[in-house]
Amino acid sequence: MAPHGDKSDAADETMVAEAEKRPISTILIVMAMQSEALPVVNKLNLSEDLQSVFPKGVPWVRYRGFYKDLNINLVWPGKDSSLGVDCVGTVPASLVTYASIQALQPDLIINAGTAGGFKAKGACIGDAYVASEVAFCDRRIPIPVFDLYGLGLRQAFSTPNLQKELNLKVGKLSTGDSLHMSTQDEASMVANDAVVKDMEAAAVAYVADLLKVPSVFLKVVIDIKDGEETTAEESSQSFAALECAVTQVIDFINGKSLSDL
Repeated sequence: MAPHGDKSDAADETMVAEAEKRPISTILIVMAMQSEALPVVNKLNLSEDLQSVFPKGVPWVRYRGFYKDLNINLVWPGKDSSLGVDCVGTVPASLVTYASIQALQPDLIINAGTAGGFKAKGACIGDAYVASEVAFCDRRIPIPVFDLYGLGLRQAFSTPNLQKELNLKVGKLSTGDSLHMSTQDEASMVANDAVVKDMEAAAVAYVADLLKVPSVFLKVVIDIKDGEETTAEESSQSFAALECAVTQVIDFINGKSLSDL
C-alpha cells in the first residue's frame, strides 16, 4: 500500500493536469503604473470596479470586463495617498496580487509592464519579452541557503506556443526596488544572465508560486540600462508597444487551455 503522502501527491498531480486542459476562463493582469494600465483598459473595454473587492482604505484599483470568451481583471496598486505617485515596487505588487488571487481566483496571472533592457543582451526600445524566469537583484543575504532565498529565483509558466506564434523575445527577468542599478545590483544581474529589469515581477512570482497560480511575465523595454537616455518619443512608443503586446497575448489565450500555451 502506498503511503498517504504518495496518494495525496498523485491526486494533486491529477488535478493540475486536468486544470491545464480546461479552457482558460479568468485572467488577472497585474500592472504597476496607471500610464501602463489605462491604454490596456481602454483597448479591452474594461470598466473600473466601484464596489471594490479589496479591503476598505487601500488605494488598489481593479478594472473588469469580458473580452471575447475571457473574464478579464486588471489591477494596479493605485496612487500613494500622501504623495500622489504610483505605488511602484515589490511590496505594493505583492499585496495587490495576493488580495486579487484570494478574491478573484484567476486561472492565469499576466504581470505586464515596461522594463529596462540591456543592449549587450540584444534588447532594443519597444522589444516585448516573455520572461523564462525571474529573480531579485537587490536582496543580498550572504549566508548559505539564505543567499538562494534572497535571490528568489522562480520559473515562469512555460508558453512555447505563445512565444512562437507572437514572435516574442524570451529572456531572464531581474527585479529590484530601485530604478537605478548599484554596482552590486548590476553584478547580480550579470551573474543571473538577466536581459530585462523591472520593479515588481519577482514579488508577483513569489505570491503566484505561494498560491499555485500559473504566471506569465510580459515586459516591453522602455529604456536601455547600458545605453543612451530614453527620449519622450521612445517612451510613448514603448507604452503603445505594451498595449499591443498585451492585446496580442490575450487574443492568443482566448479559447485555449494552459497546456496550449
